[in-house]
Amino acid sequence: MRAYHFTGATLRDGTPIPAIGEWLQYSGPLVPCESGLHASEHPFDALQYAPGNLLHFVEIDGDIQTHGDPIDKVVGRRRTIIATIDAEPIMREFARWCALRVVHLWDCPQIVWEYLKTGDESKRAAAQGAARDAARAAAGDAAGSAAGSAAGSAAWAAAWAAAWAAAGDAARAANRAKFKDMVEAAFNEEG
Repeated sequence: MRAYHFTGATLRDGTPIPAIGEWLQYSGPLVPCESGLHASEHPFDALQYAPGNLLHFVEIDGDIQTHGDPIDKVVGRRRTIIATIDAEPIMREFARWCALRVVHLWDCPQIVWEYLKTGDESKRAAAQGAARDAARAAAGDAAGSAAGSAAGSAAWAAAWAAAWAAAGDAARAANRAKFKDMVEAAFNEEG
């Protein structure tokens, strides 16, 4: 099966990343998250296990077992790298894209908006500082208003939780699709 696998400069056990086309073999027991050669069918799922920014498009086979509900990882006996990209620029662009989808929900400082829109690295430190200051100010306002009114009724909390979960599911689906599109475009450019 074809899948995605993130690494840092080496594999998790410290061995060098194999050359493209070189098969890794694993002969011990296969245990998802513990032993064997892992990958994810979707790059968004692979992202949650990323120890570094190198993203490999791989082929994995041999007694494949799945992990998660829904499935977010597989483990097999053999894995080879088909192609590799440095995904750091994609991850930064994706993070900015996600932030821009919710930036309207707060009084975003101009420098933050400019960084999110352009990705101009010369604005990143100033944007981080402005966002941190805005978050601290908002936390102080929230603490003051929470002291004046209790958390609200259980019915309100349940309704809010349901709405939040539904919005989260829709956002997750959109995020998965966007990240996959970005990754596929990057691999096609490397092509």
